[in-house]
Amino acid sequence: MHRRAFFKNSAFATVGTMLIPHFLKAYETRHLGTSPKTAKTLVIVQLSGGNDGLNTVVPFRNDIYYRERPTLAIAPDKVLKLNDEIGFNPALKALKGLYDDGLVTVVNNVGYPNPDRSHFRSMDIWQTASDADQYLSTGWLGRYLDANCVGHDCLAHRAIEVDDTLSLALKGQHLNGLALLDPKKLHNQTRSGLVRDLAKPKPADEHSNVAYLYKTLAETASSADYIYDKSKASHRQFPYPNSELGNRLKTVSELILAGVNTNVFYISISGFDTHINQPGQQERLLRQYAEAVAAFTNDLKANGKLNEVLLMTFSEFGRRVRQNASNGTDHGTANNLFLIGGGLTPGRVFNEAPNLTNLDEGDLKHTVDFRSIYATLLRDWLKVDDVAVLGRKFETLSFV
Repeated sequence: MHRRAFFKNSAFATVGTMLIPHFLKAYETRHLGTSPKTAKTLVIVQLSGGNDGLNTVVPFRNDIYYRERPTLAIAPDKVLKLNDEIGFNPALKALKGLYDDGLVTVVNNVGYPNPDRSHFRSMDIWQTASDADQYLSTGWLGRYLDANCVGHDCLAHRAIEVDDTLSLALKGQHLNGLALLDPKKLHNQTRSGLVRDLAKPKPADEHSNVAYLYKTLAETASSADYIYDKSKASHRQFPYPNSELGNRLKTVSELILAGVNTNVFYISISGFDTHINQPGQQERLLRQYAEAVAAFTNDLKANGKLNEVLLMTFSEFGRRVRQNASNGTDHGTANNLFLIGGGLTPGRVFNEAPNLTNLDEGDLKHTVDFRSIYATLLRDWLKVDDVAVLGRKFETLSFV
């Protein structure tokens, strides 16, 4: 039996969350490439559900925006102006402070050709960096791990998702990222007598598939100890908002400041599918987002790490230009994207505002392919071969 099949079908895969396949597979060392050549960290925040970009970065000088959204549009006097054309939703006050400090780059009109308005399909496209008609089983960050981790170096968790399940984005052909919500919980899960006994060294003549499982368990237990031991030293009292994103960004900060050897962190928060009564729900979520990101940024700044960490925020698509009959918005296409950190070209609006006179059947047209942003982050921030990860060359941009 192929050892991967053995692994999936063995009884060990069902003994609890500590032994779920993606968790164990994160430590497989059968992979290609060379170790990353940077100490930089990329943090990705995914706004799941399709955040309404036009009410996030508001085109307050555009009459079409107000005509198409008679009850949803943000009044010009409430917009936090970035330039003469666009500004932030007032719920993003904390983010505007970071922008004024030169720490935020806004990229408008981000998308891909032949956009798909299904949440699941569009998210798959963003997470795998595929074409709209292409189906991939590996994520772009999983392929980053495949191509750029080597040997023991990969046991230090190059990619961590702060969640209890792993997104497709972090699943590679040979290596996966690691999903965890709490380093202590992860540590405790691998302290069970069963796991520790199985992880003990076994005779060299064990069946290769069994030996592989034992080796994986040993690496898992060792790495869980490593993360926990490093994280114990980082529990500080820097104030974070008591929200889901606030708590997860606090975990990321603790791991960064503890020196855990991780280049990529991934976080997803939901609730942005605002078909009905959008204003209250979106404003609440945007405020939580801005306050959590501001706390995270100020924490890094206070600890001298701001120039080493770059945070990217995206959503799988935007919303339609015209509001619907339920005081909400329906699935659209192109959207805005935020880059936040001290290592950027000084904060700015990167490109033109959305064009509301040239639409694709009522939706915004993209002018920036999201894979160009990925290529730039891979090449210029993480210092790896973007073509090896993405499969072909995409234009890179000048924001880092």
